Amino acid sequence: MRIGELARRTGVSERSLRYYEKQGLLRSDRTPGGHREYPDAAVDRVIRIQELFAAGLHSSRIAQLLPCMRDSDGGPSAIATPRLVEELAAERERIDRTIRDLQRSRDTLDEVIATAAGG
Repeated sequence: MRIGELARRTGVSERSLRYYEKQGLLRSDRTPGGHREYPDAAVDRVIRIQELFAAGLHSSRIAQLLPCMRDSDGGPSAIATPRLVEELAAERERIDRTIRDLQRSRDTLDEVIATAAGG
């Protein structure tokens, strides 16, 4: 599929898809006319990339992580190193801290709202 179709199917801009390629997160073949062509599996990969960005990971970390997430058959990959596992566990803890901080902020806002509403 071409870049426009991949953008439509994933809801990700063509600009972002080109950025993913530049960062080594996504690959395409080129037609004789120079157009990008993506396999159907690119849809799942782009969605996975979006989820990882949403989790707060940077493109360099995502580039390390993607090959370890799933083998081409869909099963778990065996190439994750112990160091990568440690780094990812640290990322998960960072996300957990952020969630806790956001929950505290929400609780504080709830208190202010309740007080301001007279209740």
